[in-house]
This record gives sequence, C-alpha cells and structure tokens, in this order.
Amino acid sequence: MKKYLLPQTGTFYKANLHCHSDFSDACLSPAELKKLYREQGYSILAFTDHDILIPHPELRDESFLPLNGYEMEVNSGTANDGGPCCHMCLIALEEENLTPVCWHRSDYLFANAVKHRDEVRFKETEPDYVRTYSPEGVSDMMKRGREAGFFVTYNHPTWSQEDYRSYARYEGMHAMEICNFGCISAGYEDYNPRVYDDMLRAGKRIYCIAADDNHNYGTPCTRDSFGGFVMIKAQKLEYRTITRALEEGHFYASQGPEIHALWFEDGTLHITCSPAAKIGFTLGRRRGYVSFFAPEGQTITEASLTIESGDIYVRVTVTDGCGRHADTNAYFTDELFTE
Repeated sequence: MKKYLLPQTGTFYKANLHCHSDFSDACLSPAELKKLYREQGYSILAFTDHDILIPHPELRDESFLPLNGYEMEVNSGTANDGGPCCHMCLIALEEENLTPVCWHRSDYLFANAVKHRDEVRFKETEPDYVRTYSPEGVSDMMKRGREAGFFVTYNHPTWSQEDYRSYARYEGMHAMEICNFGCISAGYEDYNPRVYDDMLRAGKRIYCIAADDNHNYGTPCTRDSFGGFVMIKAQKLEYRTITRALEEGHFYASQGPEIHALWFEDGTLHITCSPAAKIGFTLGRRRGYVSFFAPEGQTITEASLTIESGDIYVRVTVTDGCGRHADTNAYFTDELFTE
C-alpha cells in the first residue's frame, strides 16, 4: 500500500515563512512585499517582524494569505557585540491568536518596532518576561510559544554563531531553517543540512524549512528575496488549513527545485521531481548517504531507495544543475513501517 508522505491531493502553495517589513527593521511595507512576492508566484507570507505580532488582514484575498507571526531573539551579550544568539520565528496556528509570548513592556524592541509597541496585544496581568541566553532559557521560550499555539522555527544557526553544544539542547521547536537565503546572500554559509542531521540524530523529530529572512535593503532591493521557500500541500488557501499542513509536515523546503510526489511503498521510498543533477537520500545511521546522479549532460526526475527499519530516518535532497537544493522533511522508520 502506498503511504503518501506529501499528500496525493491538494495544491502546492509557495510560502516565505520568515519575512520582515518596515514595521521593524526592513525597508518595504507589507503591501509592497505582497506585490513583490505575488509577482514571483508566492501565495503565502508570514510577517515575522522583530518582537511585534501585528496582523495584516487587509492584504488577504483569494490568491494571497498573510500569516500572523513575529521573530524573537535572545543574545549572549549585547545585541550588537557579534557573540552567539538565538532567533526563532513564531507563527500563529489560529488566525485569532494575536497575543505574543515572552513579552516585555520596555525591553527588546528596536528600530521601527518601537513605534508599534502600543499596537501589540499582551496580557496585562502577566509580568514582563526576561530572556536568558542558555539552553534552558531558549527552550523555555520555544515551549511557551508552542504551548500558546504557535508554530516555532529555529533560525539561521550559522549567522547566530551557534553550534552543536547549544542547538542540540534546545527543546520545543517544530522546525529549523535548513536554508536562510537572506544570510546566504550576505555571505554566510546558512544552508545547514548538517545541523538538521545533528538535531535528528540527537532525537529531535522536527521539520526543516527554507526561508528568505528578507529585509530588502540595497540595490536591487530583492537581492535577499525569492531564494528560500516552502511548498505547502493543502486543500485550500485558508488560514487554518495552511497552518494545519505545517503542523502535519505536508511541505518541503526549496531554493529552486520542485518535488512533485513522495511516497513509501513495500519498503521503498520513491520521489519524483523537476529535472535534477542529483537526488540524495540521507539516512539516520552510517549506512549513509545514497546518491543517484544524472548522466553527464542529462537530468533525472525520479529515484527510489529501499529503506531498512534500522535506518532510523530518511530524508531526500534534490539538487539541480545550478547547485540549488530542495529538501524533504525527515521521515522516521518506526512510522514509515506502521500501517
């Protein structure tokens, strides 16, 4: 029996789940961002301005869905000293959930976010939350976000100067950024499949996303845009339908290549995709990384691999002729082999 890992039915919607506007420290207005991203085929933008959760329902129409969210950060020292830090995005699973967690009435806001402080909803009876840069402190922030109904992502570990000693101890995230295009465009090595595998092999069952983290500085203003996205498979472009698809892992991350179908049948994982130079299967044990290469001057559009229960997990990477990647989420064998 076929087990479809990406739903067999529905529509793929292109989404950027990490986006900044002039409500915090970026250059373009939410309306300008909608126009730019719609022109590039996007249907979904999660507005994740720094530390302010402000919805933009005026942008919603039959072909475009704004998601409500914000980005939180906690630093090891001062904000600009270049030391390690941790950033995470929180996307509200329910459209009506507009109360951020870990709110502080006077600290943490910067740039234009300060001007919008009074627009943020918060619980008057709760004390100010003081952030602590430690595995325990970061995990507390992530868990509070998750318990309050947010989809929590861990962002750009390379830019953040973090390594295994920190991120392997974080608990509470739904996903991590396997690709942060904004950081890549600034010169950082923030395509991070190794970090994803570190977390998976440490026992975390999390998804991976690609995102722009766009601020739209400079010329052209789109140099940090359209390079990292997720393709979400869902029945309709409706807020809770889309966020439920995120919760269930019905998406893949990409810098360009497309994944058309992914299914497991009779112990074998199958994938079909856009023309690729290589399709690689990463496993959770030293049996390793199995690659299928296109013959010189040609491309491949499908591959299959027999999976063993001892492989722990499997994930697939499609690489095109330009070196751009599409990455599936990890699928664990104890679930694959369960009817």
